[in-house]
Amino acid sequence: MTTSKNEPNPVLLWFRKDLRLDDNHALHAAATSGRPVISAYIREPDASGCGPLGAAQQWWLHHSLAALQKALAALGGKLILRQGDALTALERLLADTGAEAVVWNRRYDPAGIAADTRVKAALRDKGIEANSFAGQLLHEPTRLRTGNGNHYKTYTPFWRAFEQSGEPPFPIDAPEKLLAPRHWPQSEQLDSWSLLPSKPNWASAFPQMWTPGETAAHEKLEDFIDDAIGGYAVDRDFPGKPATSLLSPHLALGEISPARIWHATRGLAGKIPTDNIVRFRKELAWREFCYHQLFHFPKLQTANWNDRYDDFPWHADAGLFDSWRRGQTGYPIVDAGMRQLRRHGWMHNRVRMITASFLIKDLLLDWREGEAWFRDTLVDADPGANAANWQWVAGSGADASPFFRIFNPVLQGEKFDPDGVYVRTFVPELASLDNKYIHRPFEAPEDVLRRAGVELGRHYPRPIVDHAVARQRALDAHASLKSDR
Repeated sequence: MTTSKNEPNPVLLWFRKDLRLDDNHALHAAATSGRPVISAYIREPDASGCGPLGAAQQWWLHHSLAALQKALAALGGKLILRQGDALTALERLLADTGAEAVVWNRRYDPAGIAADTRVKAALRDKGIEANSFAGQLLHEPTRLRTGNGNHYKTYTPFWRAFEQSGEPPFPIDAPEKLLAPRHWPQSEQLDSWSLLPSKPNWASAFPQMWTPGETAAHEKLEDFIDDAIGGYAVDRDFPGKPATSLLSPHLALGEISPARIWHATRGLAGKIPTDNIVRFRKELAWREFCYHQLFHFPKLQTANWNDRYDDFPWHADAGLFDSWRRGQTGYPIVDAGMRQLRRHGWMHNRVRMITASFLIKDLLLDWREGEAWFRDTLVDADPGANAANWQWVAGSGADASPFFRIFNPVLQGEKFDPDGVYVRTFVPELASLDNKYIHRPFEAPEDVLRRAGVELGRHYPRPIVDHAVARQRALDAHASLKSDR
Protein backbone atom coordinates (compact mmCIF):
# COMPACT_ATOMS: atom_id res chain seq x y z
CA MET A 1 0.00 0.00 0.00
CA THR A 2 1.16 3.55 -0.68
CA THR A 3 -0.20 6.76 0.74
CA SER A 4 -1.13 9.85 -1.25
CA LYS A 5 1.44 12.57 -1.69
CA ASN A 6 -0.49 14.81 0.69
CA GLU A 7 -0.75 12.23 3.46
CA PRO A 8 2.26 11.33 5.59
CA ASN A 9 3.12 7.68 5.93
CA PRO A 10 1.44 6.03 8.93
CA VAL A 11 3.14 4.98 12.12
CA LEU A 12 2.55 1.48 13.50
CA LEU A 13 1.75 1.32 17.20
CA TRP A 14 2.54 -2.18 18.47
CA PHE A 15 0.50 -3.06 21.55
CA ARG A 16 1.68 -5.84 23.87
CA LYS A 17 1.11 -5.97 27.63
CA ASP A 18 0.14 -2.30 27.63
CA LEU A 19 -3.52 -2.52 26.64
CA ARG A 20 -4.47 1.03 27.58
CA LEU A 21 -4.71 4.55 26.21
CA ASP A 22 -3.84 6.40 29.42
CA ASP A 23 -0.15 6.91 30.29
CA ASN A 24 0.96 5.03 27.19
CA HIS A 25 4.21 6.59 26.00
CA ALA A 26 4.33 4.75 22.68
CA LEU A 27 0.76 5.81 21.94
CA HIS A 28 1.60 9.39 22.91
CA ALA A 29 4.57 9.39 20.52
CA ALA A 30 2.41 8.03 17.71
CA ALA A 31 -0.48 10.42 18.37
CA THR A 32 1.77 13.50 18.43
CA SER A 33 3.81 12.51 15.39
CA GLY A 34 1.40 14.11 12.94
CA ARG A 35 1.04 10.79 11.15
CA PRO A 36 -1.94 8.47 10.81
CA VAL A 37 -1.81 5.81 13.53
CA ILE A 38 -2.35 2.11 12.87
CA SER A 39 -2.56 0.13 16.11
CA ALA A 40 -1.79 -3.57 16.08
CA TYR A 41 -1.71 -6.44 18.54
CA ILE A 42 0.31 -9.49 17.50
CA ARG A 43 -0.41 -12.79 19.17
CA GLU A 44 3.06 -14.26 19.23
CA PRO A 45 3.74 -18.01 19.51
CA ASP A 46 3.62 -19.37 23.06
CA ALA A 47 7.17 -20.67 22.61
CA SER A 48 8.42 -17.07 22.47
CA GLY A 49 7.32 -16.47 26.05
CA CYS A 50 5.83 -13.18 24.90
CA GLY A 51 2.18 -14.15 24.70
CA PRO A 52 -0.34 -14.86 27.46
CA LEU A 53 1.25 -16.74 30.32
CA GLY A 54 -1.57 -19.22 30.80
CA ALA A 55 -5.13 -20.27 30.16
CA ALA A 56 -6.67 -17.93 32.75
CA GLN A 57 -4.88 -14.94 31.31
CA GLN A 58 -6.06 -15.84 27.81
CA TRP A 59 -9.61 -15.36 29.08
CA TRP A 60 -8.60 -11.94 30.35
CA LEU A 61 -6.76 -11.10 27.13
CA HIS A 62 -9.87 -11.73 25.02
CA HIS A 63 -11.96 -9.26 27.00
CA SER A 64 -9.12 -6.76 27.33
CA LEU A 65 -8.56 -6.67 23.57
CA ALA A 66 -12.30 -6.24 23.01
CA ALA A 67 -12.29 -3.28 25.43
CA LEU A 68 -9.25 -1.76 23.70
CA GLN A 69 -10.92 -2.08 20.30
CA LYS A 70 -13.87 -0.03 21.56
CA ALA A 71 -11.61 2.56 23.20
CA LEU A 72 -9.57 3.05 20.03
CA ALA A 73 -12.72 3.29 17.92
CA ALA A 74 -13.88 6.20 20.10
CA LEU A 75 -10.70 8.05 19.09
CA GLY A 76 -11.13 7.27 15.40
CA GLY A 77 -8.73 4.33 15.44
CA LYS A 78 -8.84 0.58 15.02
CA LEU A 79 -6.97 -2.35 16.51
CA ILE A 80 -5.53 -4.69 13.89
CA LEU A 81 -5.08 -8.27 15.09
CA ARG A 82 -2.43 -10.57 13.66
CA GLN A 83 -0.82 -13.86 14.74
CA GLY A 84 2.66 -15.25 14.26
CA ASP A 85 6.28 -14.23 14.61
CA ALA A 86 6.39 -10.56 15.58
CA LEU A 87 8.97 -9.47 13.01
CA THR A 88 7.21 -11.29 10.18
CA ALA A 89 3.84 -9.82 11.19
CA LEU A 90 5.27 -6.32 11.46
CA GLU A 91 6.98 -6.57 8.07
CA ARG A 92 3.69 -7.59 6.48
CA LEU A 93 1.91 -4.69 8.16
CA LEU A 94 4.59 -2.31 6.92
CA ALA A 95 4.12 -3.62 3.40
CA ASP A 96 0.33 -3.42 3.68
CA THR A 97 0.24 0.12 5.03
CA GLY A 98 3.31 1.95 3.76
CA ALA A 99 4.24 2.79 7.34
CA GLU A 100 7.82 3.85 7.88
CA ALA A 101 7.91 3.82 11.68
CA VAL A 102 7.04 1.39 14.47
CA VAL A 103 6.72 2.32 18.14
CA TRP A 104 6.14 0.19 21.23
CA ASN A 105 6.61 0.11 25.00
CA ARG A 106 9.41 -2.02 26.35
CA ARG A 107 8.92 -5.35 28.12
CA TYR A 108 11.33 -6.85 30.60
CA ASP A 109 10.99 -10.63 30.55
CA PRO A 110 14.00 -12.39 28.92
CA ALA A 111 12.10 -13.73 25.91
CA GLY A 112 10.43 -10.37 25.37
CA ILE A 113 13.76 -8.52 25.54
CA ALA A 114 15.33 -10.94 23.06
CA ALA A 115 12.41 -10.64 20.65
CA ASP A 116 12.32 -6.85 20.84
CA THR A 117 16.08 -6.53 20.34
CA ARG A 118 15.83 -8.70 17.22
CA VAL A 119 12.86 -6.76 15.88
CA LYS A 120 14.41 -3.35 16.43
CA ALA A 121 17.68 -4.33 14.76
CA ALA A 122 15.95 -5.91 11.77
CA LEU A 123 13.61 -2.95 11.22
CA ARG A 124 16.39 -0.40 11.44
CA ASP A 125 18.48 -2.43 8.99
CA LYS A 126 15.58 -2.00 6.54
CA GLY A 127 15.51 1.75 7.11
CA ILE A 128 12.39 1.64 9.28
CA GLU A 129 12.22 4.01 12.23
CA ALA A 130 11.85 1.82 15.33
CA ASN A 131 11.54 3.35 18.80
CA SER A 132 10.67 1.86 22.18
CA PHE A 133 9.56 3.60 25.35
CA ALA A 134 9.49 3.07 29.09
CA GLY A 135 6.34 3.09 31.17
CA GLN A 136 5.61 -0.47 32.23
CA LEU A 137 7.67 0.03 35.39
CA LEU A 138 8.30 3.01 37.63
CA HIS A 139 12.03 2.62 37.01
CA GLU A 140 13.89 0.79 34.25
CA PRO A 141 15.62 -2.31 35.73
CA THR A 142 19.04 -0.88 34.85
CA ARG A 143 18.50 2.42 36.60
CA LEU A 144 18.88 1.55 40.29
CA ARG A 145 22.37 0.34 41.23
CA THR A 146 24.32 -0.20 44.41
CA GLY A 147 27.22 2.04 45.31
CA ASN A 148 29.50 -0.46 43.57
CA GLY A 149 27.45 -0.33 40.41
CA ASN A 150 25.89 -3.77 40.91
CA HIS A 151 22.23 -4.75 40.89
CA TYR A 152 20.39 -5.13 44.20
CA LYS A 153 20.06 -8.53 45.80
CA THR A 154 17.99 -7.53 48.83
CA TYR A 155 14.80 -5.54 48.97
CA THR A 156 15.41 -3.07 51.82
CA PRO A 157 18.35 -1.26 50.20
CA PHE A 158 16.49 -1.44 46.88
CA TRP A 159 13.51 0.31 48.46
CA ARG A 160 15.82 2.86 50.08
CA ALA A 161 17.40 3.64 46.70
CA PHE A 162 13.93 3.73 45.15
CA GLU A 163 12.81 6.33 47.70
CA GLN A 164 15.96 8.40 47.28
CA SER A 165 15.63 8.44 43.49
CA GLY A 166 12.72 10.87 43.75
CA GLU A 167 9.06 10.64 42.84
CA PRO A 168 8.32 8.70 39.66
CA PRO A 169 7.34 10.84 36.64
CA PHE A 170 3.75 12.01 36.42
CA PRO A 171 1.54 9.91 34.14
CA ILE A 172 0.46 11.36 30.81
CA ASP A 173 -3.16 11.55 29.72
CA ALA A 174 -4.66 9.62 26.84
CA PRO A 175 -4.89 11.41 23.47
CA GLU A 176 -8.25 12.89 22.51
CA LYS A 177 -8.14 11.60 18.93
CA LEU A 178 -5.99 9.69 16.46
CA LEU A 179 -5.40 10.42 12.79
CA ALA A 180 -6.80 7.60 10.67
CA PRO A 181 -5.06 6.29 7.55
CA ARG A 182 -6.71 6.43 4.14
CA HIS A 183 -6.97 2.62 4.13
CA TRP A 184 -6.95 0.10 6.98
CA PRO A 185 -5.09 -3.21 6.69
CA GLN A 186 -6.87 -6.54 7.12
CA SER A 187 -7.42 -7.76 10.68
CA GLU A 188 -8.06 -11.20 12.09
CA GLN A 189 -11.22 -11.66 14.14
CA LEU A 190 -10.78 -11.87 17.90
CA ASP A 191 -13.28 -14.73 18.22
CA SER A 192 -11.23 -16.83 15.81
CA TRP A 193 -8.40 -16.93 18.35
CA SER A 194 -10.49 -19.15 20.66
CA LEU A 195 -9.11 -17.58 23.82
CA LEU A 196 -12.26 -18.29 25.83
CA PRO A 197 -12.72 -21.76 27.38
CA SER A 198 -15.71 -23.92 26.52
CA LYS A 199 -16.87 -27.47 27.23
CA PRO A 200 -16.25 -27.01 30.09
CA ASN A 201 -16.27 -23.30 30.67
CA TRP A 202 -14.05 -23.35 33.74
CA ALA A 203 -14.01 -19.53 33.76
CA SER A 204 -17.78 -19.23 34.18
CA ALA A 205 -17.39 -17.58 37.61
CA PHE A 206 -14.66 -15.12 36.55
CA PRO A 207 -17.15 -12.36 35.60
CA GLN A 208 -18.51 -12.43 39.15
CA MET A 209 -15.25 -10.85 40.25
CA TRP A 210 -13.58 -9.34 37.17
CA THR A 211 -14.29 -6.86 34.42
CA PRO A 212 -11.22 -6.65 32.21
CA GLY A 213 -10.31 -3.40 30.49
CA GLU A 214 -8.86 0.01 31.18
CA THR A 215 -12.09 1.60 32.37
CA ALA A 216 -12.62 -1.09 35.00
CA ALA A 217 -8.99 -0.72 36.11
CA HIS A 218 -9.45 2.98 36.82
CA GLU A 219 -12.72 2.33 38.63
CA LYS A 220 -10.99 -0.25 40.83
CA LEU A 221 -8.24 2.21 41.64
CA GLU A 222 -10.77 4.89 42.60
CA ASP A 223 -12.71 2.45 44.79
CA PHE A 224 -9.54 1.34 46.55
CA ILE A 225 -8.39 4.88 47.26
CA ASP A 226 -11.86 5.87 48.50
CA ASP A 227 -12.70 2.78 50.55
CA ALA A 228 -9.75 0.58 51.46
CA ILE A 229 -6.33 2.21 51.45
CA GLY A 230 -7.00 3.82 54.83
CA GLY A 231 -6.70 0.43 56.57
CA TYR A 232 -4.41 -1.26 54.08
CA ALA A 233 -1.33 -1.77 56.28
CA VAL A 234 -3.21 -4.12 58.63
CA ASP A 235 -6.26 -5.32 56.73
CA ARG A 236 -4.33 -6.50 53.66
CA ASP A 237 -3.38 -9.71 55.49
CA PHE A 238 -6.97 -10.80 56.15
CA PRO A 239 -8.42 -12.66 53.14
CA GLY A 240 -11.98 -12.34 54.42
CA LYS A 241 -11.83 -8.53 54.21
CA PRO A 242 -12.18 -6.46 51.00
CA ALA A 243 -8.90 -4.70 51.74
CA THR A 244 -6.69 -5.22 48.67
CA SER A 245 -6.70 -3.16 45.48
CA LEU A 246 -7.42 -6.07 43.09
CA LEU A 247 -5.36 -4.19 40.50
CA SER A 248 -2.83 -6.95 39.82
CA PRO A 249 -4.60 -8.46 36.76
CA HIS A 250 -5.00 -4.99 35.24
CA LEU A 251 -1.29 -4.31 35.84
CA ALA A 252 -0.30 -7.68 34.38
CA LEU A 253 -1.72 -6.84 30.95
CA GLY A 254 -0.99 -3.16 31.24
CA GLU A 255 -4.54 -1.85 31.43
CA ILE A 256 -3.27 0.64 33.98
CA SER A 257 0.26 1.87 34.51
CA PRO A 258 2.15 1.75 37.81
CA ALA A 259 2.75 5.49 37.44
CA ARG A 260 -1.02 6.12 37.37
CA ILE A 261 -1.47 4.00 40.50
CA TRP A 262 1.40 5.73 42.29
CA HIS A 263 0.00 9.11 41.28
CA ALA A 264 -3.32 8.25 42.94
CA THR A 265 -1.52 7.98 46.30
CA ARG A 266 -0.10 11.50 46.05
CA GLY A 267 -1.83 14.02 48.26
CA LEU A 268 -3.20 11.43 50.69
CA ALA A 269 -0.81 12.32 53.51
CA GLY A 270 -2.77 13.90 56.33
CA LYS A 271 -6.00 12.31 55.15
CA ILE A 272 -5.10 8.74 56.12
CA PRO A 273 -2.32 7.26 58.30
CA THR A 274 0.96 7.42 56.40
CA ASP A 275 1.85 3.79 57.07
CA ASN A 276 -1.00 2.72 54.78
CA ILE A 277 0.35 4.80 51.89
CA VAL A 278 3.89 3.56 52.42
CA ARG A 279 2.78 -0.08 52.70
CA PHE A 280 0.86 0.15 49.43
CA ARG A 281 3.70 1.91 47.65
CA LYS A 282 6.07 -0.78 48.86
CA GLU A 283 3.92 -3.36 47.07
CA LEU A 284 4.46 -1.44 43.83
CA ALA A 285 8.17 -1.28 44.63
CA TRP A 286 8.24 -5.04 45.33
CA ARG A 287 6.93 -5.58 41.79
CA GLU A 288 9.82 -3.42 40.59
CA PHE A 289 12.26 -5.50 42.64
CA CYS A 290 10.88 -8.69 41.09
CA TYR A 291 11.56 -7.35 37.61
CA HIS A 292 14.97 -6.14 38.79
CA GLN A 293 15.71 -9.77 39.69
CA LEU A 294 14.29 -11.15 36.45
CA PHE A 295 16.28 -8.70 34.35
CA HIS A 296 19.57 -9.54 36.05
CA PHE A 297 18.83 -13.27 36.48
CA PRO A 298 16.93 -14.29 33.33
CA LYS A 299 16.52 -17.90 34.49
CA LEU A 300 14.42 -16.85 37.49
CA GLN A 301 11.43 -18.98 36.40
CA THR A 302 13.43 -22.19 36.07
CA ALA A 303 16.63 -22.01 38.12
CA ASN A 304 17.35 -21.38 41.78
CA TRP A 305 18.67 -17.88 42.29
CA ASN A 306 20.71 -19.36 45.15
CA ASP A 307 22.36 -22.43 43.60
CA ARG A 308 22.73 -23.99 47.03
CA TYR A 309 19.18 -25.24 46.49
CA ASP A 310 20.15 -27.14 43.36
CA ASP A 311 20.86 -30.10 45.67
CA PHE A 312 17.55 -29.95 47.52
CA PRO A 313 15.97 -33.44 47.83
CA TRP A 314 12.55 -32.70 46.33
CA HIS A 315 9.91 -35.42 46.24
CA ALA A 316 7.90 -36.28 43.16
CA ASP A 317 4.32 -37.22 44.00
CA ALA A 318 1.60 -36.60 41.45
CA GLY A 319 -1.12 -37.58 43.92
CA LEU A 320 -0.08 -35.01 46.51
CA PHE A 321 0.22 -32.33 43.85
CA ASP A 322 -3.25 -33.15 42.57
CA SER A 323 -4.73 -32.89 46.08
CA TRP A 324 -3.04 -29.52 46.50
CA ARG A 325 -4.18 -28.05 43.19
CA ARG A 326 -7.79 -29.25 43.70
CA GLY A 327 -8.00 -27.87 47.25
CA GLN A 328 -8.33 -31.26 48.91
CA THR A 329 -5.45 -31.23 51.40
CA GLY A 330 -7.52 -31.40 54.59
CA TYR A 331 -6.20 -28.00 55.72
CA PRO A 332 -9.06 -25.49 55.23
CA ILE A 333 -7.06 -22.30 54.64
CA VAL A 334 -4.95 -24.06 52.00
CA ASP A 335 -7.99 -25.59 50.34
CA ALA A 336 -9.88 -22.30 50.39
CA GLY A 337 -7.00 -20.62 48.60
CA MET A 338 -6.68 -23.27 45.93
CA ARG A 339 -10.44 -23.28 45.33
CA GLN A 340 -10.52 -19.49 45.12
CA LEU A 341 -7.84 -19.82 42.45
CA ARG A 342 -9.94 -22.30 40.47
CA ARG A 343 -13.12 -20.24 40.80
CA HIS A 344 -11.82 -16.73 40.17
CA GLY A 345 -8.34 -17.13 38.70
CA TRP A 346 -6.91 -15.23 41.64
CA MET A 347 -5.87 -15.78 45.23
CA HIS A 348 -5.39 -13.44 48.17
CA ASN A 349 -1.72 -12.60 48.68
CA ARG A 350 -1.45 -13.90 52.27
CA VAL A 351 -3.02 -17.19 51.18
CA ARG A 352 -0.62 -17.43 48.22
CA MET A 353 2.20 -17.56 50.73
CA ILE A 354 0.39 -20.16 52.84
CA THR A 355 -0.43 -22.44 49.89
CA ALA A 356 3.07 -22.08 48.47
CA SER A 357 4.67 -22.91 51.80
CA PHE A 358 2.43 -25.97 52.10
CA LEU A 359 3.42 -27.27 48.67
CA ILE A 360 7.12 -26.66 49.17
CA LYS A 361 7.63 -27.50 52.82
CA ASP A 362 4.77 -29.74 53.92
CA LEU A 363 4.72 -31.76 50.70
CA LEU A 364 8.38 -31.26 49.66
CA LEU A 365 7.32 -30.67 46.06
CA ASP A 366 9.54 -28.55 43.81
CA TRP A 367 8.61 -24.87 43.82
CA ARG A 368 8.72 -24.91 40.01
CA GLU A 369 5.63 -27.15 39.96
CA GLY A 370 3.69 -24.56 41.93
CA GLU A 371 5.06 -21.67 39.88
CA ALA A 372 3.91 -23.35 36.65
CA TRP A 373 0.43 -24.06 38.06
CA PHE A 374 -0.02 -20.47 39.22
CA ARG A 375 1.27 -19.19 35.88
CA ASP A 376 -1.46 -21.14 34.09
CA THR A 377 -4.33 -20.42 36.47
CA LEU A 378 -3.81 -16.81 37.64
CA VAL A 379 -5.39 -13.95 35.72
CA ASP A 380 -2.60 -11.77 37.14
CA ALA A 381 0.23 -14.13 36.16
CA ASP A 382 3.38 -12.05 35.93
CA PRO A 383 6.78 -13.35 34.79
CA GLY A 384 8.66 -11.34 37.39
CA ALA A 385 6.45 -11.50 40.47
CA ASN A 386 5.31 -15.11 40.08
CA ALA A 387 8.81 -16.56 39.86
CA ALA A 388 10.34 -14.23 42.45
CA ASN A 389 7.59 -14.86 44.99
CA TRP A 390 7.77 -18.64 44.63
CA GLN A 391 11.52 -18.50 45.11
CA TRP A 392 11.01 -16.19 48.09
CA VAL A 393 8.86 -18.82 49.82
CA ALA A 394 11.21 -21.62 48.81
CA GLY A 395 14.17 -19.83 50.37
CA SER A 396 16.09 -20.02 47.10
CA GLY A 397 15.47 -16.48 45.85
CA ALA A 398 16.96 -13.05 46.36
CA ASP A 399 16.30 -11.76 49.86
CA ALA A 400 14.17 -14.86 50.41
CA SER A 401 12.31 -15.90 53.49
CA PRO A 402 14.50 -18.41 55.38
CA PHE A 403 13.56 -21.99 54.53
CA PHE A 404 12.96 -22.75 58.20
CA ARG A 405 10.09 -20.24 58.19
CA ILE A 406 7.42 -22.89 57.67
CA PHE A 407 3.85 -21.67 57.89
CA ASN A 408 1.57 -23.70 60.13
CA PRO A 409 -1.62 -23.75 58.03
CA VAL A 410 -3.85 -24.10 61.08
CA LEU A 411 -2.33 -21.20 62.99
CA GLN A 412 -2.21 -19.04 59.84
CA GLY A 413 -5.91 -19.67 59.31
CA GLU A 414 -6.80 -18.88 62.92
CA LYS A 415 -4.74 -15.68 62.88
CA PHE A 416 -5.81 -14.23 59.53
CA ASP A 417 -9.29 -15.74 59.13
CA PRO A 418 -10.35 -15.90 62.79
CA ASP A 419 -14.08 -16.09 62.09
CA GLY A 420 -13.68 -18.45 59.15
CA VAL A 421 -15.28 -16.03 56.69
CA TYR A 422 -12.80 -16.89 53.93
CA VAL A 423 -12.89 -20.64 54.52
CA ARG A 424 -16.68 -20.75 54.62
CA THR A 425 -16.82 -18.88 51.32
CA PHE A 426 -14.63 -21.31 49.40
CA VAL A 427 -15.00 -24.53 51.43
CA PRO A 428 -18.78 -24.53 51.89
CA GLU A 429 -18.89 -28.09 53.19
CA LEU A 430 -17.39 -26.71 56.42
CA ALA A 431 -19.70 -23.69 56.62
CA SER A 432 -21.65 -24.96 59.65
CA LEU A 433 -18.58 -25.90 61.68
CA ASP A 434 -17.91 -23.95 64.88
CA ASN A 435 -15.22 -21.25 64.73
CA LYS A 436 -13.18 -23.31 67.18
CA TYR A 437 -12.75 -26.07 64.63
CA ILE A 438 -13.17 -24.29 61.29
CA HIS A 439 -9.40 -24.42 60.73
CA ARG A 440 -8.85 -27.79 62.41
CA PRO A 441 -11.83 -30.02 61.52
CA PHE A 442 -9.65 -33.10 62.04
CA GLU A 443 -9.60 -32.28 65.78
CA ALA A 444 -13.35 -31.75 66.11
CA PRO A 445 -15.29 -34.29 68.23
CA GLU A 446 -17.65 -36.56 66.33
CA ASP A 447 -20.75 -34.89 67.76
CA VAL A 448 -19.50 -31.46 66.61
CA LEU A 449 -18.83 -32.81 63.12
CA ARG A 450 -22.20 -34.51 63.04
CA ARG A 451 -24.07 -31.32 63.98
CA ALA A 452 -22.18 -29.50 61.19
CA GLY A 453 -23.07 -32.22 58.68
CA VAL A 454 -19.42 -33.12 58.11
CA GLU A 455 -18.03 -36.61 57.80
CA LEU A 456 -14.27 -36.55 57.38
CA GLY A 457 -13.13 -38.66 54.50
CA ARG A 458 -16.51 -38.28 52.82
CA HIS A 459 -17.54 -34.62 52.80
CA TYR A 460 -14.10 -33.21 53.48
CA PRO A 461 -10.70 -34.96 53.40
CA ARG A 462 -8.54 -35.80 56.35
CA PRO A 463 -5.12 -34.08 56.23
CA ILE A 464 -2.90 -35.58 53.52
CA VAL A 465 0.13 -35.00 55.78
CA ASP A 466 0.66 -34.38 59.48
CA HIS A 467 2.03 -30.84 59.61
CA ALA A 468 4.30 -31.45 62.62
CA VAL A 469 5.84 -34.50 60.96
CA ALA A 470 6.09 -32.73 57.58
CA ARG A 471 7.72 -29.70 59.16
CA GLN A 472 10.48 -31.80 60.72
CA ARG A 473 10.98 -33.67 57.45
CA ALA A 474 11.41 -30.36 55.63
CA LEU A 475 13.94 -29.11 58.18
CA ASP A 476 15.89 -32.35 57.90
CA ALA A 477 15.90 -32.05 54.11
CA HIS A 478 17.19 -28.51 54.34
CA ALA A 479 19.89 -29.53 56.82
CA SER A 480 21.19 -32.03 54.27
CA LEU A 481 22.20 -29.25 51.91
CA LYS A 482 25.78 -28.19 51.61
CA SER A 483 26.69 -24.84 53.10
CA ASP A 484 26.46 -21.77 50.88
CA ARG A 485 28.87 -21.93 47.99
